[in-house]
Amino acid sequence: MTLLFLFLAIILIALDQFVKRWAINALANSPDIELIPNIFHFSYVENRGAAFGMLQNRQWFFVIITVIVLGGILFFWHKIPKTKLGTFYKFCLTLIISGAVGNLIDRVFLGYVVDMFYFKLINFPVFNVADICVVSGTILLAIAMILEDIIIAKNKVNEEE
Repeated sequence: MTLLFLFLAIILIALDQFVKRWAINALANSPDIELIPNIFHFSYVENRGAAFGMLQNRQWFFVIITVIVLGGILFFWHKIPKTKLGTFYKFCLTLIISGAVGNLIDRVFLGYVVDMFYFKLINFPVFNVADICVVSGTILLAIAMILEDIIIAKNKVNEEE
């Protein structure tokens, strides 16, 4: 099963890097490509900060934090129970790891993160495949943990009755 997660991570990181290289070649120094006019555009942005442009030009700070977080995730990986829920947790963590590594590659080799997806309709900050992986993995993990807590609480109530 671990090999399956490794394969998924490699695929997601490769997809992220492929899309970023496309963005550099097709979008840098060019106007936005309006996929759906006034709603969704491809827009080239060199993000030298964190989400929403915070902490600009602190790339090595982000590199160090990313390496620490990845180390923590990998340290606890083998402590996750071998259950269906544990497998889902590992899936969520694989998404997070993939996104973190994708953006880490940019920070180390480019000095910035390449972003290209822009929801103009709501003026949402420009993002990339790695960001999608991190955010979806985090949301799914949070939902799973909340549901697990609810199930545990219900089981305790049933045992007490």
